[in-house]
Amino acid sequence: MMKTGKLKMDKQNIFLLLLVTMVIAGKIIPFRDGYNQYFNLSVFIDWGIAAIFLLYGLKLNIREIVKDISNWKLHLLVQAGTFVIFPLLVIPFYGLVKDSAYFITWLSIFFLASLPSTVSSSVVMVSIAKGNITSAIFNASISGIIGIVMTPLLMSFFIEPDQGNVNNSEIIQQLLLKVLLPIILGLLLNPLFKNLVAKYSKVIAEFDKLIILLIVYESFSEAFVQNVFASVPPVVFIIIAASVITLFFSVYEILKLISGKLHFKREDVITTTFCGSKKSLVHGSLFVMVLGIPEDQKVLFLLPVMIYHSFQLFYVSWLANRIEKSSRPHTI
Repeated sequence: MMKTGKLKMDKQNIFLLLLVTMVIAGKIIPFRDGYNQYFNLSVFIDWGIAAIFLLYGLKLNIREIVKDISNWKLHLLVQAGTFVIFPLLVIPFYGLVKDSAYFITWLSIFFLASLPSTVSSSVVMVSIAKGNITSAIFNASISGIIGIVMTPLLMSFFIEPDQGNVNNSEIIQQLLLKVLLPIILGLLLNPLFKNLVAKYSKVIAEFDKLIILLIVYESFSEAFVQNVFASVPPVVFIIIAASVITLFFSVYEILKLISGKLHFKREDVITTTFCGSKKSLVHGSLFVMVLGIPEDQKVLFLLPVMIYHSFQLFYVSWLANRIEKSSRPHTI
């Protein structure tokens, strides 16, 4: 199990390097509108987004989800951490920034706080730390489904319908066509294709990463072409990095404290803290494309997600290996 876990984490580290490469490529060889006559990157990404959620529906194991429903306290706490505690920690700062130049920075961090939990790395790290794997799979899967509703709903409180190019009806249409419909189709086709999907799961995982990398490349290309970063002072990057790391530790410790108060078993504490403190780069990248975020702001919304994703992978992988080496509850 440890060798498998380390191999998967090595692949995650390679993916982080590829993310950095896409940012650099966006600077050196940005994708320009004139290139669309040879290859329409935006259209390819749109279809890729729909394909990811179709495959997500095909991969969902309904029997596993139904079987683990009885562990409701753990599930409720994980989802509360993801969609309640995270946003509540960010909202108090709204009053300080709503009429300032830092509002978009705050909104990008709130966007991160509104995202669902990640699937693959949550399960891998829970497995390494010898936590409750079944509950990890359940919560990682159900979080993505809840996020289809919760992320746009939470963001709708702070994005005005007439802000930039944001249009509520268009957002709903995009969510239906690119997210909800593909998942429903995937669930319907699950009995027919689940074995095929399981067989080619590694190829599917690489396709997911390809679309994320292309989204990052396109967004940063647009930012560099429009010279977006010229108007972003270094202090903004520092604020974002410090905020997301503080957010991680705050949620992690809160979930750990509540788990202790509820007398969770060691395995359930691991699953609660790991799954409840994660945020999904996949959903972050996709929602940036379908929530109507103005083109010149997309990269700013991706930054907190990318920083958080990188930090959670490096730190939690170290933590998971540390926990695995000891069975003492106080080392969690």
